[in-house]
Amino acid sequence: MRPLVLCRLGGRTYAVDLLSIREIIPIRGATRLPKSPPFVSGLMNVRGTIVTVLDLSRRLGGSGATADASVVLVEHRGKLVGVAVDEVTEVLRLRPDEIDPPGPEHGTPGVVTGVGHSGESIVIILDIHSIIQQVML
Repeated sequence: MRPLVLCRLGGRTYAVDLLSIREIIPIRGATRLPKSPPFVSGLMNVRGTIVTVLDLSRRLGGSGATADASVVLVEHRGKLVGVAVDEVTEVLRLRPDEIDPPGPEHGTPGVVTGVGHSGESIVIILDIHSIIQQVML
C-alpha cells in the first residue's frame, strides 16, 4: 500500500507521498520576496528556521492558494521547503493496481507520477521533489 496525503487545490484533488512530508502547518504570513516568481509565496519562520514557501496552485497554473491555506513542509536535499495548498483532506492508501501511469493530459512530465483510483475518486499523484527541484534551481 502506498500512503498518500490528499490536498485540494482549486477544485482538484492532488496527492503527495506521505513519506515525503515532514509536517503540515497552517500558513502564517509569509514575507513576500521582491522580484520573486508568482508561485513563490515568500519566506516563513518555522520555529527558528527560515523556510521558502511555494504556492503549489500557482505553480500548477491555478489562481493561488487561499488565505487560510495549509503549508506542507518537505525536506528536500537537506533543506526545509514549504508548499502551500488550499486544504489537506486525508491520508489515502492505494495498492499498486489502483495507480495508473500519467498520460500527456496530466501536464509537465516528471511532475505527475501517477493517477490514483479509489472508488469513484480520481487523484493526481505529484512528485513533490521534482516540483521543488524545478523551482529551486
